[in-house]
Amino acid sequence: MSTGAGMAVARYRYVQELTDRHGHKRLYYRRKGYPRATLRGPIGSAEFIADYDAASRKSTEAPGSHTRPAQGTWRWLCCAYLSSVEFNALDPSTQRVRRRALELTWDEPAPNNAAITYAQCPVERLDARLIRVLRDRKADAPEAANGRLKAIRAVFSWACEADQTAGNPAREVKFLKSKKQGGFHAWDDTEIAKFEDRHPIGSKARLALALLLYTGQRRSDVVTFGRQHVKAGWLHFVQHKNRNRNPVTLQLPILPELQSIIEQSPTGDLTYLVTEFGKPFTNNGFGNWFGDRCREAGLTDCSAHGLRKASARRLAEWGATTEQIKAWCGWRTAKEADRYLREVNQRKLAGSVARLVSKGKTGTEM
Repeated sequence: MSTGAGMAVARYRYVQELTDRHGHKRLYYRRKGYPRATLRGPIGSAEFIADYDAASRKSTEAPGSHTRPAQGTWRWLCCAYLSSVEFNALDPSTQRVRRRALELTWDEPAPNNAAITYAQCPVERLDARLIRVLRDRKADAPEAANGRLKAIRAVFSWACEADQTAGNPAREVKFLKSKKQGGFHAWDDTEIAKFEDRHPIGSKARLALALLLYTGQRRSDVVTFGRQHVKAGWLHFVQHKNRNRNPVTLQLPILPELQSIIEQSPTGDLTYLVTEFGKPFTNNGFGNWFGDRCREAGLTDCSAHGLRKASARRLAEWGATTEQIKAWCGWRTAKEADRYLREVNQRKLAGSVARLVSKGKTGTEM
């Protein structure tokens, strides 16, 4: 934070200026015992003053008076959803993300009326236009905007089934187009070889690469793999994703390449991969650790999830069918598998065209 910005913030009590993970400056009104409120910038603007005054007025309420939402409001509906059986059946990490996304909508000032927050907005008035405003306030980070919209859709979807609302206006609002086209970067064979050169067999990094590449599974599954999952040379496990709602049970043969690397690598007691303290990795902890190992190999665009894509890509190149790729990766639909097959087939067809052109030129010269 610059000196000028710091002095400007200091003029307003309880105001904090923070930088998010995308490098964007955010302003918040934060007073202990009260919900955090988002403030529009820049500091000193008419919008900022209006939001600041509204947050200040709200904080003059007796502590705890804000904990019981008025019936029929957006916050009331969210709280009902957060207490529902459907929400509590979600994976704990999904619950945390969704709860946070919903709570952040409560402090958002209503359009053209900074004195009213979305938490106080009657559900019957929360139409597609107002939901679109919530989405667009995160437009500089499309993934976050879409995550917010997805959480709002889930609330209304549950409310419709619970006869709390008559419809789901959030479904009329479209997701934003992601800035990150194609998602995570899929490793190519040159990048795989570069990682292998930097991290030889016997290292924890090489074992991690092998588990990801030779099983085609997500990092959330790979960090749980251990000898207890092996029966007669096969891995038996339930995929971590959607395991509480729509579980996918897989049985995968342990490929000779993977078995050889496991036998030559130090492993933990319950999981093959462990931290420097001998404990199993958490999902995010492993992702950060593996990212560091990629950077050590000079692979700044590569990640653990990109190896799942590389595994599917190689299966397609080796002639696997849609059903075979689905069975290996644990996909229920053909959408993902077909995408890799289309890419491989396009490359093969383009190569055949090049050979035809070359043959035609040779024939002409003769």
